Amino acid sequence: MKGIVKGENKNVFRSFVSSFLEEMKTKRVIHSIKVALALVLVSLLYLLNPLFKQVGENAMWAIMTVVVVFEFYTGATLGKGINRGIGTVLGGGLGCLAAILADEIGGIGNHVTVGLSIFIFGAGATYCRTIPRIKRRYDYGAMIFILTFNLVVVSGIRAEKVVELARDRLATIGMGFAICMFISLFIFPIWASDELHYSMASRFSKLSTSIQGCLDEYFTITSEKENKQEIGGAYIQACKAVLNSKSNDEALANFAKWEPWHGKFGLNYPWTKYLEIGEYLRDLGVLVLSLQQCIQSPKQPTSMQRQKMKEPCEILMISIVFILKELGESTKKMDRCQAKNLLSPNLQSLKLQFTPQYPSSKIDGTLTSDENLAIASFNFLLMQIVERVEILAKKVEELGELADFSSTKFECKCIEKFIPRDGNTRQPPVAAVLATKRSRSCVRP
Repeated sequence: MKGIVKGENKNVFRSFVSSFLEEMKTKRVIHSIKVALALVLVSLLYLLNPLFKQVGENAMWAIMTVVVVFEFYTGATLGKGINRGIGTVLGGGLGCLAAILADEIGGIGNHVTVGLSIFIFGAGATYCRTIPRIKRRYDYGAMIFILTFNLVVVSGIRAEKVVELARDRLATIGMGFAICMFISLFIFPIWASDELHYSMASRFSKLSTSIQGCLDEYFTITSEKENKQEIGGAYIQACKAVLNSKSNDEALANFAKWEPWHGKFGLNYPWTKYLEIGEYLRDLGVLVLSLQQCIQSPKQPTSMQRQKMKEPCEILMISIVFILKELGESTKKMDRCQAKNLLSPNLQSLKLQFTPQYPSSKIDGTLTSDENLAIASFNFLLMQIVERVEILAKKVEELGELADFSSTKFECKCIEKFIPRDGNTRQPPVAAVLATKRSRSCVRP
């Protein structure tokens, strides 16, 4: 039974990874075609004589805009284009004013005015780039401002030509940006918000697979040789993928804030709540890795001693795995999750039943002090994992309220009927619980 369940988990994880990679490969092909199409359209400013007569050599700025601005996600393209437009307008406008003022002063004052204006605006814009809030969303715009301002001020031509040059370049940049946005928005758009939403939902399943893999390994390893062979399994790789998601989450959340209203994602969608949930998921991932290192320790008790802990641990594991998968499903389908119905009384009863069964204060005479310490560490990490799961359930419920998820009645019956009401520590056969879990007796209308 255990081998079948473990094999099923590995197959599910592999199929998920393969489908995800296939989807990303398709998206990369679509993005490449979209960029090529944008380059063809913007090149018409050079290829068609009527258009070239209007824009002249400034057409290269439109091509540069497409190359620089067109990003993989629609939100990234929109954010970068707006940043480039704001930086160009402000830099060009202030550069024109500084050039006109320097030209009016004339003489040595011309050079002093140009140098002083470059110093003031360059230092001010660079300082703004170091402010975390501005750096996250407007760093590219500040860089374009510095570049445009300096190009306009030090151009060395007459003031009227400066104004004309800034106007023409802004017009061609606007053309390039318009082409980018039209293709990015209306031809197979790739939304960063969708990517963040579904990747966040999938991490619950990844962590549930990792937790189940750790406990399966703990109760099947019988020698140090087998211990070493299990290191780096698929379930640990899934956990490490969750731990390495911080930078990607922050980038996707930043891009998602730029995106227009689409589907169920509004303009004021709580993307910061996704980042908060991501932090708790990574905390849970750290505990899972600690649990894996704990069971890899050579100071573990014998297989016979571990078998005494098997059933209560597996019942607890099934409850945790079920809750994590339900949280992932409710997030993915945007169904409002009620933490009190999901956590109580199932998980609370299991905690009360499991914790006193192997207290660290009771030293088994048949075990060494190292083995007792290993069991105490194992139990402590399990309880920490349970606490993180409880926090995650509450955070997902808060997300549902802020994002206005659809309300559904939720009732969990998978584990509750197997928890004794009379305080008896005996548990039902694990096979019965696993069969009930696979039958999906939990109802989500």
